[in-house]
Amino acid sequence: MSHDEKVSHLKTQIIRGRKESVPDIVNSLLKTGMEAYDIITEICAPAMSQVGILYQEGEYFVPEILMSAKAFEAAMEVLRPFLKDTEKKAAGTVVLGVCEGDIHTIGKNLVATMLEAAGFNIIDLGKDVPAKDFVRVAKENDADLIGVSALMTTSMIGMKDVVDLSKEEGIRAKIMVGGGPVTEEYARKIGADGYGKDAKEAVDLAIRLMEA
Repeated sequence: MSHDEKVSHLKTQIIRGRKESVPDIVNSLLKTGMEAYDIITEICAPAMSQVGILYQEGEYFVPEILMSAKAFEAAMEVLRPFLKDTEKKAAGTVVLGVCEGDIHTIGKNLVATMLEAAGFNIIDLGKDVPAKDFVRVAKENDADLIGVSALMTTSMIGMKDVVDLSKEEGIRAKIMVGGGPVTEEYARKIGADGYGKDAKEAVDLAIRLMEA
């Protein structure tokens, strides 16, 4: 199997949720000299982004998403030890979570993994997180960034609550938002510092916000 075929095969296996075959393909790519960080950003992240699109289009449902997430996690189990060797591309503390009223964590988990791979310290608050908890934890840990995600239109209002409360409390953390229904226009409207369309963009945004 050529390098390009291995790349395509890994992407397909993650999308289809076939976790059993994933570790062997990942190890095979590592043996060709491909960096762990590149396997995450160039193969695993686009695969999970595709899973998100399939969910939004009604082709995938929660069971399929969970199978893909397990396949992604199988890849990460192999890759994590190699990430320690990666030259840290950024440094900073990010408080991450899903809006109050929303329990969809797949996208948030992918962003957390990729931010960690890029050298960030992640404080993951999980799902259904009230605005006051984002702000409290950011304050307690002197966080550089707050990342808020939502997959339901009804829970997006929670992002505005996080932005407003952060301003009220005068915390220095910059706020980035993302998730299925979120747009750049909405991010600007609520006063967020940035918007990431997908996990790769979220990492690029985090690095830019740290440099700003």
